[in-house]
Amino acid sequence: METDKILETIHMISDEKLDIRTITMGISLLDCIDSDSDQACQRIYQKITTKAANLVKVGQQIEAEYGIPIINKRISVTPISLIAAASSDRDYFKYAQTLDRAAKTVGVNFIGGFSALVQKGYQHGDQRLIASLPRVLAETDLVCCSVNVGSTRSGINMDAVAEMGRVVKAASERSTTANTKLVVFCNAVEDNPFMAGAFHGVGEGDTVVSVGVSGPGVVKHALEKVKGESLDVVAETIKKTAFKVTRMGQLVGTIAAERLGVPFGIVDLSLAPTPAVGDSVAQILEEIGLAKVGTHGTTAALALLNDAVKKGGIMACSRVGGLSGAFIPVSEDSGMISAVEAGSLNVEKLEAMTAVCSVGLDMIPIPGDTPAETIAAMIADEAAIGMINNKTTAVRVLPVKGKKVGEMVEFGGLMGYAPVMAVNSASSAAMINRGGSIPAPIHSFKN
Repeated sequence: METDKILETIHMISDEKLDIRTITMGISLLDCIDSDSDQACQRIYQKITTKAANLVKVGQQIEAEYGIPIINKRISVTPISLIAAASSDRDYFKYAQTLDRAAKTVGVNFIGGFSALVQKGYQHGDQRLIASLPRVLAETDLVCCSVNVGSTRSGINMDAVAEMGRVVKAASERSTTANTKLVVFCNAVEDNPFMAGAFHGVGEGDTVVSVGVSGPGVVKHALEKVKGESLDVVAETIKKTAFKVTRMGQLVGTIAAERLGVPFGIVDLSLAPTPAVGDSVAQILEEIGLAKVGTHGTTAALALLNDAVKKGGIMACSRVGGLSGAFIPVSEDSGMISAVEAGSLNVEKLEAMTAVCSVGLDMIPIPGDTPAETIAAMIADEAAIGMINNKTTAVRVLPVKGKKVGEMVEFGGLMGYAPVMAVNSASSAAMINRGGSIPAPIHSFKN
């Protein structure tokens, strides 16, 4: 590799906050199913602690040898609603405790997969898992949860949407940070390495290692060199930068898989911001030419960014997967926080932006007295955007008990901080209480 390219990569890491955001091991638990929940939990614990025994150590070795920061080491597992359904247990908290204990034993940051896929209806395991969510979110430390309520192929399960509104509300009563570990999806993907929405899909192999790469600061720095150039140049610059970042992710993922003795899964090139200055997706959009994120043109700039990131990633690696694009979590992005404080960014604009980015309404504090039906309606809106546009959308909103619009909330660490954002006060209850489903769109019929 040419000396200037090596120095460029070192500069990206040291000055522009380029990192491997996560190495995530996906583990199938299908062979742990047992009608005796104690036996099932014992098998789950044993499999996770065996397969992932060296995950953290290998990540630390790669960091030391290559000088590449690997921020998180994580695990995703088969949706627990499928594993626990064989038992007669009416509450699945025991399974969550097992996941939490296994994650702590191997030393990972989070474990995802306390999940249910209910886009077309419930099986009894789904209902029991969803009923367990408020307690699991509040009383476990490392367990991340997700529920998929819709898809382009099957439509939106509005009974599940209504139930998830109540779950989010109930979890917020137990803990301010509980809902940071819960994502409600439409069109969830099976190979997402990012939390809180990661789970190991049933179509995946027994064990795989995937990598999530992030580099908002690198993209912003690259755009600083093309000030005043046309948007064609902007798109090409982002694409070339994404190519370089993805190659680094592929290198790390390949080495990790080889050392762990499992197949390499995918590289997810998602521009995932942190609260640190210089690590912001919002600041990329402002570098493109917006005075402040949220103003007119924001959705167009984000569409350009998201598309160019995907194109660059796909050129660099044949195993690009997950979500791969740009994340817009409010509390985790210093530029987004600034835009909210300045009054230029609101929930309605964020919803418009989700039509063209990788996920949805993410890490948004809302007033603690927001009705469950309003939360459900926010989920329904995002699911509709995902269903119609054949893309993944998600909701991770955070009702904060006792807080009003404009008050600051601190979540800590990578979760960041943000002011409470206003939601529309007009009621959506009559629509949500109808229940039923929203049928799949006409363009879902492709066979």
